[in-house]
Order: sequence, then C-alpha cells, then structure tokens
Amino acid sequence: MEVTRIFDLLPYHESKFKPKEDVLASKENGDWVKYSIRQYREIVDNISYGFLTLGVQPGDKIAQISANRAEWNFVDMAILQVGAVHVPIYPTISESDYKYILNHAEVTHVFISGQELLRKIDHILPEISNIKGIFTYKDHHEHKHLNELIELGKLNQDKAKLDARKEAVAADDVATIIYTSGTTGNPKGVMLSHHNIISDFKVCAYIPPFGEEAKAVSYLPLCHVYERMLNYLYHYLGFSIYYAENLGTITDNMKEVKPDILSTVPRLLEKIYDKLFATGHKLTGMKRWIFFWALHLAIRYELKGANGWFYELKRKLYDKLVYTKWRDALGGKHLLVVSGGAALQPRLARMFTCAGINVLEGYGLTETSPVIAVNDLTKDGMKFGTVGKVLQGVQVKIAEDGEILCKGPNVMKGYFKEEEMTREAIEADGWFHTGDLGRIEPEGHLKITGRKKELFKTSFGKYVSPQPIEDTFKESLFIDQLVVVGENQKFAGALIVPDFVFLKSYCAVKEIPYTTNAEMINLPRIRKRFQTEVTRYNKCFGDTEKIKSWDLLDTEWTFETGEITPTLKLKRNIIVKKYEDKIAKLFE
Repeated sequence: MEVTRIFDLLPYHESKFKPKEDVLASKENGDWVKYSIRQYREIVDNISYGFLTLGVQPGDKIAQISANRAEWNFVDMAILQVGAVHVPIYPTISESDYKYILNHAEVTHVFISGQELLRKIDHILPEISNIKGIFTYKDHHEHKHLNELIELGKLNQDKAKLDARKEAVAADDVATIIYTSGTTGNPKGVMLSHHNIISDFKVCAYIPPFGEEAKAVSYLPLCHVYERMLNYLYHYLGFSIYYAENLGTITDNMKEVKPDILSTVPRLLEKIYDKLFATGHKLTGMKRWIFFWALHLAIRYELKGANGWFYELKRKLYDKLVYTKWRDALGGKHLLVVSGGAALQPRLARMFTCAGINVLEGYGLTETSPVIAVNDLTKDGMKFGTVGKVLQGVQVKIAEDGEILCKGPNVMKGYFKEEEMTREAIEADGWFHTGDLGRIEPEGHLKITGRKKELFKTSFGKYVSPQPIEDTFKESLFIDQLVVVGENQKFAGALIVPDFVFLKSYCAVKEIPYTTNAEMINLPRIRKRFQTEVTRYNKCFGDTEKIKSWDLLDTEWTFETGEITPTLKLKRNIIVKKYEDKIAKLFE
C-alpha cells in the first residue's frame, strides 16, 4: 500500500515487514517495555475511539508535552487518524511560552508525561479557555491517565466511524503545528501537512544501508521536526525504535541496544569526544602514546583514501588497537550517525568516520519538514564541512545577497494565524527564504556560511558574519560556546564559555589545582592558554573577522538559563542584553 497520510505507516508496516516484538521500546523501571505492530495499532485505534467519544472534531488542536516514549507515538497517530492536528510542545520551554502556545493554537486537549511537567503548567491551565481535557502517562490524582482514554475507546469502538474519519483526511491537510522556539519574539506556529513530512522522509529513505532488522536509538525530542521525521522514516523502513531514558543514560542505553543508527546534534558528539580524550589522558606508557597517535590520525582523516596507502595502513592498525574500543562504547557496531540542528565541527566528522562511525551532516528548518540537504554514503555523496547535496525533488538557489532559497513539496503551508509573515517567508512562486547564507560547492554540496540576520557592520563599514567564526572557534577543545559581537565597533570581540569538563582534565594533567570555575578563568596561566587558542583560530580569518578582544564566562549556557534555544541556537539578543556590561568592556 502507499503511504499518503502519516498514519498510513501503521498498516504499511504491518503488511510489509516481518512481525517483531520491538517495533517500539521504552525504558520503564529499569526494563525495556516493547510493543509489536499489532499492539501498537490496537492502542492507537482505542485512543482514536476515545477521541471520537469525547467529541474531538477534524481540525481540533491537541497538544503533547512529553519526553520520548512509546506513548508519544500512540497519541500522535491517534490524533492524526481522527483528522485532528498535533501540537507537540517542548518540555523545557518557559511558562510564558506554554501559555502563549496553548492559547494561540486553541488547544482542546493536553497530554503530559509526568509530575515534573505538571508542576510547571498546572496552575496556568485554568487560564486556557479552550482546554476540555488533560491526560497524563503516569498516575496522578489531579488528571486522567491515558489508560482511562484507552478504556473509554474500548467501550465505544465504532470501526465504521473511525474508517470514515480516516478516509476524510487528505494528504494536504495540516497534520501538525510546530512552534519554533525562535531567538526573538513569540514562537511561530509552523503548519506542516501530511504530504510535507512524508515527501521528506521518502526521499531520505535511501540513506540508511540497513534492512528491517536494524535498530535505532532515539533521544532528541520528538517534538522537534528533525527527530520526528526520522522517527517516521524508521517506521517506513521497518526499524525498531528504542527511546533512551535521557541524555545522561544515552551511552548505557546504546550499549544495551547495540543500535545501527542514531540521530543527534553536534553537542552529543562533542561530549563523547571529551570523554574519549579524558580516557586517553588516564592511560599510561605505550597505551597512552598509541591512543593519542590514533586520535591525531583520525582528526586528519580524508575520504576515499586521499591521505595515501601508508595512512590507510596505519588506520587499519589503529582500528584493531583503538577504534574498535570507541565503537564498543557506542554499542559495538559500525554506527550511522545523522547530525543536524547546528553546525558540526569537521574534525568530529573526520574523527568518527575514520573510526568506522559514519557521521552524516544535514541541513534544514522546521519550515522545510525539515531536510533540505544531507550527506550520504553514495559515491561523492559526502564532503566534510558541508551539509551534503540537495534532496531529490527539492530545489535550492542562492539569492544575490547569498541567502539560501528553497522550493519543493517539503515547504510548509505557512505560519498559523500569520498570513503576512507567511507572505514574507514564501514568495508567490513558492520560493521559501531560509534566512541562512550559503553557497553550492563545485561538487554540488551545500555549504552554510552564516545567518542573514546575524550579519553586523563594524565602524569601518565592514560586514562580519559571526556564525562561521563561532563554528570555527568551537573546534577548540577548550571552547564550549562563544558569541561574536562588534556592531558599530572598530573590531570584533567575543564572549567565551569554556568547556569546563575539558578544562578540568587539562588542569589535572598540568597539575593545576581546580577550585571553582570563576577562579580558574581568572588564573593568568589559564587566560594565557585561551589566548593561544584565540591566536590559533584567528589565523583562519581576515583582519576584519579576527577576535581582537575576548573574555571568559564562568557558567555554561543552557536553554533553562535562556541563552540558547532547545535546538542549541544562540539567543543573541538575550545574550547581548544579559552580558551588556561585559561586552562594553571588550571595546573600552
């Protein structure tokens, strides 16, 4: 059968693939709870019957606030089967954003995973006039449990009515409204149709080189379109999906599951690298020498044997001695890693790929369902430092000012209740303005060079694009985050957040007693070491783009503290306001 609506994936999966007990799996009380496709479909249908009994109408907006778990899929598919619209919401946003989204989307029902999230929003729910029902995935006396909705559905099964409702859903109907976190202003509700998302995962289906026996581990939020689209892709390809407990348990979960594929953001790869580096420093004698020889070899890796036969000979030796242990730490297989959401440092892509863990960087936006371009494993399909070639059926052109424009079946229907904003984003002939700057490399790969709105001009009239500078400096092991500033100033400056995990390891090796972050960043010896890093990476840029003044911060940036979005993009306006005094001192 053909998949034209997202919920078609369920009968498609059951008809095409061999039965298995772990189509979906979540960790509950230390054990993996697994679901077959038959159990999956039965639960989804009963939730759908429950929705019909509650009077849910086509077009009603139903929100879900939850970490990744099998129930997320059950509710998602049930919402779509009855023609309603799924509004997934990040579990980590602010109270004001929750209130705005629930009101703006006119949400009628809310599904919440647990007590912690309930505490965040329970007191604002009475202020949302549209809400008719609240369900949780864990027992709470205040609200109904999901199982109560399932039981309601069991008692009111009406297959003819459900079939009629499913039949009435068209491929071009809005399936979901995803509110982008944004770096300024209120979140925007991106309307994506069934066809938008299906078109994207179908053209990505050639990338994983596995069959239905493959396993995927999922930890990125399913409320983000990137992980959600891949989640549907795994359904489409018959992969088993295991939902990690949380980011802190991801490596342990991977050792248990032994996955074939993982989607991630660069931050996880950076943390894995830091752990590997720290492990190497703990070794002694010849083992330590071998480890760091292998590491330095990996960072210099080039595709297609471009480094020559002697390099490849050493690579095979180190694979037996070192790289196989790196793979064991991630489940033991030649893992395929798809990286998105932020720029990936080329050294990380080189290192992991050299070690037999293929890292494919891609690019897209919520508004494009999301993938526009991605590296792949075909001949000439991969190039470090780029986001790959444009997907089949998707068009990209570079505007005169360098902005990337996109056109295709993956482009959103528009912003919910924002017609003027939609017209600004999508031209009459269908070209969507991404807001990103880029260029097409001679081999056909797309390279991102910055954000259009982030360009600033120095007092000498020279334009500076901060993102490429920030991405390059973050290749330093010492730097976790930094923001480049300098609007109307004579030169560019930067605020730097050290990678405190690595800094502690460095201090231990150099026998520098580590006290507090605040004290360490003011040690002359540490500041001198950071100046060495700044000098090193400044060589990559012209005089206008060099960091002439900088300062270190003693706290990490997180989405909880407001400096970055849930997708790890910098909230520049907030950072500039928060550190106004420090930035002013950079230019005194």
